[in-house]
Amino acid sequence: MTAALRVGILCETSGAMRRAFAALGHDATSVDRLPAEDGSNHHIVGDVRDYLDYGWDLLIVCHPPCTRLCNSGVRWLSVPPKNPPSDATPAERAAWPILSREARLAIMWRLLDEGAELFAACWQAPVSRVAVENPIMHKHGRARMPADLPKPQIVQPWWFGEPAFKATGFYLRGLPPLTATKRLIPPRKATEPERHKAWSAIHRASPGPDRWKIRSRTFEGIARACAEQWGGYALDQIRRMA
Repeated sequence: MTAALRVGILCETSGAMRRAFAALGHDATSVDRLPAEDGSNHHIVGDVRDYLDYGWDLLIVCHPPCTRLCNSGVRWLSVPPKNPPSDATPAERAAWPILSREARLAIMWRLLDEGAELFAACWQAPVSRVAVENPIMHKHGRARMPADLPKPQIVQPWWFGEPAFKATGFYLRGLPPLTATKRLIPPRKATEPERHKAWSAIHRASPGPDRWKIRSRTFEGIARACAEQWGGYALDQIRRMA
């Protein structure tokens, strides 16, 4: 009888989701192009697409590059940014100051295509149970997605005991929606401005080289809920099929 799952945690460096599953006895491994922040030996440095067919019982894609797909990034498809995007090639970044508007836009649309291809590859991984985290997509990103991609479940950290605002979307295949575990009462900006400001720290993160890391980090409460609810669901399914 299966007592533990083999869980793949892709596009994660913080280790929050990996540790949540490991704490429940599962064999959890994270994969990312960057090393694990916690130095874990249960982390693989590499292209996540090379590890989609790895015998996972459950696959969670935490933070696929979403800048090109989410609503907050759609403006760059019509008005290119003044500074070169970090995901452009070194040659493109070097040439950015002298590129025409049309050339810059062509790069932005190519990056959108690349982001959509990575997302689709993760979604279509040969795994029975898949959750892909991503903000709500703009229409151009959605148009590039597989036809079977459902609407995401949108959750907030404060559903799981975390005093913070950050709408998080999970696209689910073979898994149930998450259920809130400890709903807090969110502060109103008009009546509790200081608490509201504190809860908005993710959105108010200062520009800098680590801003993307701060904004993409998984909240511990959400990670625990994923491990408990999706891990338990997957184990129950496997046991029923045995």
